[in-house]
Formats: sequence, structure tokens, C-alpha cells
Amino acid sequence: MIRSFTPYHPGYLRVVRASAWYDLVVTAGFTTPWTYALVHRALSALSGTLGLGTLPALDPMQTLYANLMGSVVVVWALLRIVRPLPVHGLADGVARTLFAAWQAYALGHGAFRLLWLFLVVEVALGVVQLVPWSRVRRTGLTGGVA
Repeated sequence: MIRSFTPYHPGYLRVVRASAWYDLVVTAGFTTPWTYALVHRALSALSGTLGLGTLPALDPMQTLYANLMGSVVVVWALLRIVRPLPVHGLADGVARTLFAAWQAYALGHGAFRLLWLFLVVEVALGVVQLVPWSRVRRTGLTGGVA
């Protein structure tokens, strides 16, 4: 019987899969130059309407980096949707920690403030996926049974 939520609990894989669906929905538009232009325009308009600033004008390097990030995240999301494993949650939690750090850095340097919404989600999903691993580390669980 599992006494607490660990990476080996069946619910943990639902968390891994749910975070992957979030990534897929939020990031799919970043995968091509054409879809990124639409997403860029929509995010900039939304942020401007909310009084949170706008994105800088599109340029080829910004588009390239957005497309690279979008492509990698979409492939990573598909892997976690099709074949979620506990270790995928650990890796995703670590990646979200890094991503949140760079978002915080950008916000501290004047990035458009709509980014706060994404930062909150990154931190929340990172915590939900990493905290169960702390029990594994403390107790040395390997099979998920306490």
C-alpha cells in the first residue's frame, strides 16, 4: 500500500501527462515561423490590452529561437503523452526549474509582464513533479511501496 504520493503512484503519471498536454497546447504555435508570427501577434495584443506591455518586433533570430524551443518542447510533450514514465516527471521538473529561472531573469530585466502567468505555471508544475521525488530520496523507495 502506498502511504503517500510518490513518483511510483499511478496518479503521478497523470500529472506527467497533464503537464505534457499543457506544454503541447501552449507551445505548438511556436514550432513554425508562420504559426509563431500569429502567436506573437496574439500574445502582444493580449498583453497590450491588459496594460502589461508588448513583445518586441519580430526578427529572424527571435523567430529561429522560438521555433527551436517550440520544436523541442512539442517532441518532449508528445513523448510524455504517449509514454509517460516517472523519470520523465523528474526530468520535466528539472527542466521547468531551469525554464522558470530564465523567465524570472527575463522579467527582472524588463520582459513583457504577461510572462508572469507562464512563470507561475512553470513553478507550479515543477513543484508538483519534483516534490514526490524528495520522498524517494529520503526513504530510498525503489518500487513505490512504503
